[in-house]
Amino acid sequence: MLHRWYAAAWLVLGPVPAALAVWNDSGAAKYWSLALSAVLGLAYGLVAVFPDNPLLRPRTYLYLLVPGLGMMAYLPGGGAALFIVTLPQFWIFTGGPRHAISYSGAAAAATVVGSAGTQGWSPDFRTGNVVATLVGYAASVLLGLWVYKLVEQSEQRARRLSGELERAQLQLAEAHRREGATDERDRIAREIHDTIAQGLASIVVLAEAARTGLDSDPEKSAQQLRSIENTARENLAEARVLVGTAPHSGVAPDSVARALQRTLDRFAEDTGLAVNAELADVECDQPVRIALLRCTQESLANVRKHAGAATVGVLLARYAHAVELEITDDGRGFVVENSRGFGLDGMRKRLAEFGGELTVTSAVGEGTRVLAMIPTNDQV
Repeated sequence: MLHRWYAAAWLVLGPVPAALAVWNDSGAAKYWSLALSAVLGLAYGLVAVFPDNPLLRPRTYLYLLVPGLGMMAYLPGGGAALFIVTLPQFWIFTGGPRHAISYSGAAAAATVVGSAGTQGWSPDFRTGNVVATLVGYAASVLLGLWVYKLVEQSEQRARRLSGELERAQLQLAEAHRREGATDERDRIAREIHDTIAQGLASIVVLAEAARTGLDSDPEKSAQQLRSIENTARENLAEARVLVGTAPHSGVAPDSVARALQRTLDRFAEDTGLAVNAELADVECDQPVRIALLRCTQESLANVRKHAGAATVGVLLARYAHAVELEITDDGRGFVVENSRGFGLDGMRKRLAEFGGELTVTSAVGEGTRVLAMIPTNDQV
């Protein structure tokens, strides 16, 4: 945009005044002056409009401009004024201050020589066009060097800022990569804890019980061995999921109520505890269903390992604002504030992925209540 304003100013203050100055004259000099003004204006316009055209390279234009200014100074109507308004072009169309000073110096010399050819080396000439030309040239050199230094400093600052931005982007990308890796490790740790680790713990308990009852109650031991086999198969399926050789989740599509009921039946069969369940037929998508199932499995594992309970209650219900899963037991209870278990933190993180939350209420000797809440939204 600034270049366009300068082009317009150059036409108004350069070739146009030179042409108007000889418009009413007669003779060949008038037509030479008009023709040369038109040629310089056309050449400048082509270079400005088509800067990337190999036939219109700026250096070629400058080769034409230097003698053109000398000829315009020799002809009527041209001189120092046209040279002064043309000076910025030498800085625009050259690659650096050295070439700009050289070309503009040559143009200044051509202007002085051209003016001398018309006016002679009179005192008026020396105090007129020569002074104006030389002062204009000197001022353009000083101003051009100052502007070039400012531009160079600006480019250096831009390169420095660009480098800093690139480094910041790389650091941000690395931070995102590390965060993603950390999140993935946390996810895998939760899956291992909630599936394989719990399954192995169940296998150990069942194996110990089966071993001690082989002689006294072989039928029950056989049932416990079948439970060990089923748990091992489930753990194998979960392991395949974790290593990417099976569909994600490792849980067959089904309603959440039926999935929870199968889990509760297995728990009651393995532990002999009484399980009271009220499971509404809640429609959930697969990720939410898995989250509710994992919370149930973790809670039941805690009951088995820590509670010493006789009865477990499970309630699944959908309300206007949320789906709620409540698991209670009549066991020994604990102080919630002192609990630092990985399982509770894992449940909280699972529910947080859906905007839900986990509430654990317990006291020593008064049992435990675990409430998982997931808001009703597009996922449920």
